[in-house]
Amino acid sequence: MTKPLAVHETTIPGLVLLDLPVHGDNRGWFKENWQREKMVALGLPDFGPVQNNISFNDSRGATRGIHAEPWDKYVSVATGRIFGAWVDLREGDSFGAVFTAELGPDTAIFVPRGVGNSYQTLEDDTAYVYLVNDHWSAQAQGEYTFLNLEDETAAIQWPIPLGEAERSEKDLALPRLAEVVPMKPKRTLVIGAHGQLGRALQRALPGADFADRARIDLCNEETLDRVAWQDYDTVINAAAYTAVDAAETPEGRTDCWDANVTGVARLVRHAAAHRLTLVHVLSDYVFDGTKSGPYVETDEFAPLGVYGQTKAAGDAIVSTLPKHYIVRTSWVIGEGKNFVRTMVSLAERGVDPAVVDDQIGRLSFTEDIAAGIVHLLVSDAHAGTYNLSNEGPAMSWADIARAVYAHLGHDADRVSGTSTEEYFAGKSAAPRPLNSQLSLEKIAAAGFVPRNALAALRSYLDER
Repeated sequence: MTKPLAVHETTIPGLVLLDLPVHGDNRGWFKENWQREKMVALGLPDFGPVQNNISFNDSRGATRGIHAEPWDKYVSVATGRIFGAWVDLREGDSFGAVFTAELGPDTAIFVPRGVGNSYQTLEDDTAYVYLVNDHWSAQAQGEYTFLNLEDETAAIQWPIPLGEAERSEKDLALPRLAEVVPMKPKRTLVIGAHGQLGRALQRALPGADFADRARIDLCNEETLDRVAWQDYDTVINAAAYTAVDAAETPEGRTDCWDANVTGVARLVRHAAAHRLTLVHVLSDYVFDGTKSGPYVETDEFAPLGVYGQTKAAGDAIVSTLPKHYIVRTSWVIGEGKNFVRTMVSLAERGVDPAVVDDQIGRLSFTEDIAAGIVHLLVSDAHAGTYNLSNEGPAMSWADIARAVYAHLGHDADRVSGTSTEEYFAGKSAAPRPLNSQLSLEKIAAAGFVPRNALAALRSYLDER
């Protein structure tokens, strides 16, 4: 009786054993060796194989391994049988864990990156087949991790003693477990390390790799081509052209589109090719601000200016990736030049400013944006768009300025209100949405609730 397609967890995290249906008749047999749709539905990672290899073994007892490679591998047998042994050589609590099993045409196993793979043939003329999700290269060999076949700690019980088996002397000269350098996990790459959000992410993700514009410039294809993308599983794009008013000029328009659209398309191409999760930070400027209440993630775009148009186009490009998080935020405040710091300077210099009072929204502190991004990644939330600002009642820029003055011990009445039209009269400026409120219901449902905006403002002022 043909057994159904099924997957089974093993003692090594991520190492998955599969039962494969084999259909036979008087002519021979047939099986679906790799069937993406069915196997992913059962929980196998959608690992994106790019290369198919076959290792043919003439005689019983041929023994190979133990090699941990810097890519995922899907192993099966076309003819014959093997005794397979797998050892976790990844950095972490499961380092050194061992799993063994016999594989024939009716069995397969998914081997995640960093798990040592080895086998011994149990029959003559055994064909061992494996799919991998990165192309083999001589350079990649330097990233392998190896374990000696005779390691006493792993203590693999080979069916045919190694002294009687066909094996490579090189495999017997490999290090014991105590000498193995564990394979490190893939990392998170943050682009835009020196911006307000980039600096907050450095505190929230101390183990990530942070790249400034001198190293990775979205407007320079060569800097992207030099990145070792195989070392990462996640990219956070905190880089953008944000000079809203300058974007309305001919030169600024070109630069804004290059960074926020063409540059994002370049990044998405690499993310797609290497199956990376991309976190992309966007703006409330994709909306025209005419809605009476908070904007939800599915509201239609209606950007008023060039900057908003580029952010809307970037949103559409990023959304083509299978695994992405678009984090839409507004009124960003962090380390560096921003509205709150300007108000602090004015208050301390005795200036009584006129501040716009017909634009409403909520501040978004970079500390909370960074924490929200980390939450989405760690919780493996559903891919898609999430609004993320601080929570609380909507305020105008003038309200925020008065709150700054009051918290610093100055008379809040020194701040007067003015309309957007009056403030920008006679100035060359981009149009602004009057309503920048973002609904936080979706990200709250995903388990993350940011701080109250006023409370966060007070903490920010106290810590400056």
